[in-house]
Amino acid sequence: MASREEMSTSFGAAAGVYESGRPEYPREAVEWLLEPLRAEQRAIRVADVGAGTGKLTRTLVEAGAEVVAIDPDPDMLTTLRGNVRAVPTFAGTGERMPLPDASVDAVAFGQAWHWVDPVAASAEAARVLRPGGVLGLIWNVRDERVEWVRRLTAIMHGSAAETMIAEGGPAPRHPFDSFDRRTWDWKRPLTKHAFLDMAASRSYILTAPEDERTRILHEVGELYDEVGGDGEVALPYRTEAFRGIRP
Repeated sequence: MASREEMSTSFGAAAGVYESGRPEYPREAVEWLLEPLRAEQRAIRVADVGAGTGKLTRTLVEAGAEVVAIDPDPDMLTTLRGNVRAVPTFAGTGERMPLPDASVDAVAFGQAWHWVDPVAASAEAARVLRPGGVLGLIWNVRDERVEWVRRLTAIMHGSAAETMIAEGGPAPRHPFDSFDRRTWDWKRPLTKHAFLDMAASRSYILTAPEDERTRILHEVGELYDEVGGDGEVALPYRTEAFRGIRP
C-alpha cells in the first residue's frame, strides 16, 4: 500500500478523472459555512485550501465569495484555472498558506482536511483569518446506510476521510474551541463512465499496482451493471460540514 504522503499527492496525474468523477458540493451546505459572515453585508474573502480542480471553488464563487485557491499540486491548479476563471491560484498547503495575516474571512477545506496536520493547519488558518472568521471543513461521503453502497466501499477500500467522519468528525484544535456540524442527504445521477471515474479518482486506486487497479475497476463496473443496468445510477451521498469560529 502507498504511504499517506504518496496518496495525498496522487491526484494531479489524474486531474481530468477527478473532475469527472467527484461530485459538486450542495449550494446550501456552502451557504451554511458562510452564514456567520453574511451579517456584515460585504464581499466575503475565502481561501479554498486543497482546492484541487475547483469543485468547492465554483460553489463558493456562485455564493458570491471572493476566492483565492490554494493547492500543492500544479496539475490540479492548471485544471482549476480552466474551470473557474479569474480566481487567483497559489501553490501551498494547509500548514503553509501563502497569505498575509488576518487577510481572509473564511478558510475552507473541501475533501482535504484529512490530509493535513490538524494542529499546524488550525494554527495556520487562525493566522490568515481575521477575528470572527470561519474555518469551514466539508466532505461529500457516500451514504453507507445503503447496502449496495457498502458493497461498493468494500470493493474500493475505505479512506481516511470516511473513517474520520464515521468516528464523529474532525476534532477541533487550538484556537478553535468547537465545531458546529450539519449534514445534507442527496443523490448524484451517474453514467457508467462517471461512476468508474469516481472510483478511479480515489487515492487508494490511483496508487495501487496496475493489476489491482484493473481488478477493482472491473468489480466496480460489475456492481454498476447490477444496480443500474443500462440506465444511470443514483449514488446517495451525505455532505458533512463543520464550522468553527476564530476567537
